[in-house]
Amino acid sequence: MQNVGEFPSGLVVLKFGGTSVSSADRWEAIAKVLRQRISEGLRPLVVCSAVSQVSNRLEELLDRSLAGKDPSAGVAALEERHLALCRELGIELPEAVRREFELLREKLVGISLVREASPRLQAQVLAVGELLSTRIGAAWVSGQGLPTRWLDVLDLLEAVPVHDSDHHQYLSASCDHTPDPELSDRLQAFPEAVLLTQGFVARAPDGETALLGRGGSDTSATSLGAKIGAKHVEIWTDVPGLFSADPRRVEDAVKLERVGYEEASELTTRGAKVLHPRSLAPAREARIPIHVRNTADPTDAGTVIDAAGGGVPSVLAISSRTGMTVISMDVEGTWQQVGVIAELTACFARHRLSIDSIASSQTRVTVSLDPAAHPLNDDILLALLADLREFCRPSLISPAASISVVGTHLRCVLHDMPSLFRALENEEVHLISHAAHDHSLTFVVNDDRAHQVVQTLHDDLRELRDPRSGAA
Repeated sequence: MQNVGEFPSGLVVLKFGGTSVSSADRWEAIAKVLRQRISEGLRPLVVCSAVSQVSNRLEELLDRSLAGKDPSAGVAALEERHLALCRELGIELPEAVRREFELLREKLVGISLVREASPRLQAQVLAVGELLSTRIGAAWVSGQGLPTRWLDVLDLLEAVPVHDSDHHQYLSASCDHTPDPELSDRLQAFPEAVLLTQGFVARAPDGETALLGRGGSDTSATSLGAKIGAKHVEIWTDVPGLFSADPRRVEDAVKLERVGYEEASELTTRGAKVLHPRSLAPAREARIPIHVRNTADPTDAGTVIDAAGGGVPSVLAISSRTGMTVISMDVEGTWQQVGVIAELTACFARHRLSIDSIASSQTRVTVSLDPAAHPLNDDILLALLADLREFCRPSLISPAASISVVGTHLRCVLHDMPSLFRALENEEVHLISHAAHDHSLTFVVNDDRAHQVVQTLHDDLRELRDPRSGAA
């Protein structure tokens, strides 16, 4: 394991999401942050997402082309969106951006004629948003007196080879984050003050474009941070950090100033949308801190995620996800039969569905499925239930909500939350799952009861004093 400081680079990785690169005032905030880091003796490596909603528009254009429809009007609208941003920034549309639009138009017209596109070609189309935003960003930042070098991320990050499908390799790849001192030295050798590259994208083993999946820019940033031994990674987004509950739904939710890697992983997988769960592993393995910051308020210190965040027994947050699906399987006739759970979970695998949480007894196995991870349309669910009937009597419960108590050494502190089981005594609880590492306790209830249960538990959480949040 590489520890931070093993090859100190003076580099710091700053990732800016879609809303952070979508307007002149946000780019002004970015420039201010860059000047601050340079004044601190650091070398910024900036990772940018596509302009807000552009990736969605590219998906729509791709779908339209696959249906044989003319994509020209959609491409023109996308070009106008970027022209408007350039006008707002006071710069000309970079020639490289014009070329990208010409190539995009050619690819989409070709797809519309044959009504098909390989995963490799789809990845090339969907990666265009990051190429556009970074070309525009590099031109503008350079014009602010901060000499900037645009870098092709295909020269920096490589996707891990996979052999199960081209879809996985090109559209949902994993990224290598092995420490690379030579890359660190190469980046430091560039004379420009700022280095700027794309998120969401990496080089496939054949040299083509691979995508890291939605939210992949966070993973790009932490993977680069691990490879170059960055001092830390900053994730700049439209919220000021991680909270004790979703602040949009719980008014008295408080910001968490410091969180451990494992706790942050539970928060992000259990409902917090601040950063992508896959982005934590590279930083955790390299012991590189992640700073979650708000582009709209650069003075706010945000949340720090690091190795020092965990250890003290505490309840940090109440996370929730709605719109879940529960499959309950009656297996009473298979008592003490070998391999029952393996047969059941194989049914889910055949339909390419990953299980979110599972609870089992001698007579029943219950699992929850998260539609955010995989589409759960009626055809898929009906086919799944048909397969399961070969081994059990399945029943479907939807919509449901997953609610998680997240913290450290929960066994030591759950007794301090007397409302936990009191809040559930009148609820229909479909599943309870206690994580083996003792960082979360999850239960699944009916969807329409989720908000009330979360609020009740959060009211109890306020009575506990957590030194990392500074709140009671």
